[in-house]
Amino acid sequence: MNLPIVYHPQYVAPLPDEHRFPMSKFTLLYELLVRKKIAKSNDIYFPEFPEESLLELVHSNNYITAYCQGTLKEKEQRRIGLPWSEALAKRTCIAVGGTILTAKLALKFGLACNTAGGTHHAFRSYGSGFCIFNDLAITTRVLQKLKLVKTVLILDLDVHQGDGTAKIFQNDPTVFTFSMHCESNFPREKQKSDLDVSLPQGLDDDGYLQILSEHLHDLLSQIKPDLILYDAGVDVHAQDHFGKLSLTDTGIYRREMLILSSCIAQGYPVASVIGGGYSKDLKSLVERHSLLHRAAKEVYEFYQL
Repeated sequence: MNLPIVYHPQYVAPLPDEHRFPMSKFTLLYELLVRKKIAKSNDIYFPEFPEESLLELVHSNNYITAYCQGTLKEKEQRRIGLPWSEALAKRTCIAVGGTILTAKLALKFGLACNTAGGTHHAFRSYGSGFCIFNDLAITTRVLQKLKLVKTVLILDLDVHQGDGTAKIFQNDPTVFTFSMHCESNFPREKQKSDLDVSLPQGLDDDGYLQILSEHLHDLLSQIKPDLILYDAGVDVHAQDHFGKLSLTDTGIYRREMLILSSCIAQGYPVASVIGGGYSKDLKSLVERHSLLHRAAKEVYEFYQL
């Protein structure tokens, strides 16, 4: 058995030219993983389309209906930042199914990676920042409803605060939200996570990893989660279009190894999603996202999961 990886070819939906670029990276990432033999055909999993009742565990029925039917008000649509289409609505739902499946695989095998996911700016009744439905929140509620987990730790290392996730789980003792993000970045109005670590603009590899390592051990020992959902955004990179931090490819790889090896060594299953990444150099961006899967494969094989 090799590292389980979730891929959904439905993820790329027809979009206007100005919006097509951020979507094409998902297919290119999968192709790179196969080409480099990080992903093997026998270990690729394809998600199912989630029932609407699962979305309703987090999002309001009115919002789900309005988005899926394309009747959101113009202001609400602008806040999301992506033009509506039926294909995009379907892609959005199957993406949620992908993170749910990744989490189930992580519980079964100890570690699993998605080739998408991390829509942490979606709130209960509206979307924001390219995020429509909050896959991390929905996955948490689905697994709790199925009684597969009680306590979940959401490790959000995207460069932007996971504001939607923080708000959804505010005052919920069964879900611990940790967000380590650039302070001077989107969203302008931050929410309150269980633990927020705000980083100064321009922080480099060593500074970033030192801060992360200072918090990681305490998080694991104090929370003892049944599952960790890890948002491995690569928009922390120095060349990211929306980043404002200064990590290198090496720094991101070191981050993934630190997170995954620390969690797995202590027996905590990890479901990883790729989070944000917006470099104009698409080839470099896809390589950057693949560092998560490369590190996960090495950790998976080392611990013989």
